[in-house]
Amino acid sequence: MAGSAVGTDAYGYRSLLFSIAYGMTGSVGDAEDLVQDAYLGLTRAQQSGTAIGNVKAYLTTSVTRLGINHLGSARVRRETYVGDWLPEPVVVAADRTGPVEHAELSDSLSMAFLVLLETLAPAERAVFVLREVFGYGYPEVARIVGKSEANCRQIFARARKRIAPGAQSADLAPPPPARRTESEELARKFFAAAEGGDMDALLGMLAPEVVFQGDGGGKARAIARSETEPRRIAQMLVGGFRRVRILGASLRPAWVNGRPGGVTYDAEGRVASVVELDVADGMIRAIHAVSNPDKLGHLGPVSDIGRLPQR
Repeated sequence: MAGSAVGTDAYGYRSLLFSIAYGMTGSVGDAEDLVQDAYLGLTRAQQSGTAIGNVKAYLTTSVTRLGINHLGSARVRRETYVGDWLPEPVVVAADRTGPVEHAELSDSLSMAFLVLLETLAPAERAVFVLREVFGYGYPEVARIVGKSEANCRQIFARARKRIAPGAQSADLAPPPPARRTESEELARKFFAAAEGGDMDALLGMLAPEVVFQGDGGGKARAIARSETEPRRIAQMLVGGFRRVRILGASLRPAWVNGRPGGVTYDAEGRVASVVELDVADGMIRAIHAVSNPDKLGHLGPVSDIGRLPQR
């Protein structure tokens, strides 16, 4: 933002602002837009002579309230979404390189948890994300969302109760460092078994309560609804990897929303899909696959190998 009144110190909060916005929206593109709007608002306020004593507080309040407003229109779009909805994946290469704001956020919110947050009303989501994910105290939460502390406590309790049924299977915390290597190795073996068609090995790594979700948005190949039968999931994976191999595509390991996973690229190096694995107790308990081209553009050129014919 050349020529703006925003000082360089304000840009030091960009990672935090992106994290809050992504936690609110589940969309990388929307989160980046909200952060840009928050900085634009700060610029205008400063240029008009408004005295801002705490830039960080101003920006976090701005991006949160922009997120609340955004969720109102987003909810309407979600109601007409084709198939299962999954968030836009935050991908960090296996060597942990990538945009700073994305790398920080990727260790905070799994896809499963973001799906749970979709059940909350905008204000509930804001309070819950600020308190549970980012550790803000109730006085700060109240100031940011413009409600009383007592009201925020009630909102938080209501939100936690609402998502409690699915919270145990959607851990907020990423794998601790000691388990990251184990999770990464399990993912490597899992993808190798799928590529090699080893059904027994796949079934040995899938938890009995495993769930597979795919998001094609009606624009790309994806399963029509969630699958929970391990053998069926293993068969789909073997078939999917066979198709990938035939098309000359390949899967590269990556960390997706702080979990082990991979990105599939076609023969021209374009992004075709992203897969995230939720690992617990040495087993894979959830698989999330995003192939909707609208949710992959932030990762680079998008492939057309999985696109459905336009009607």
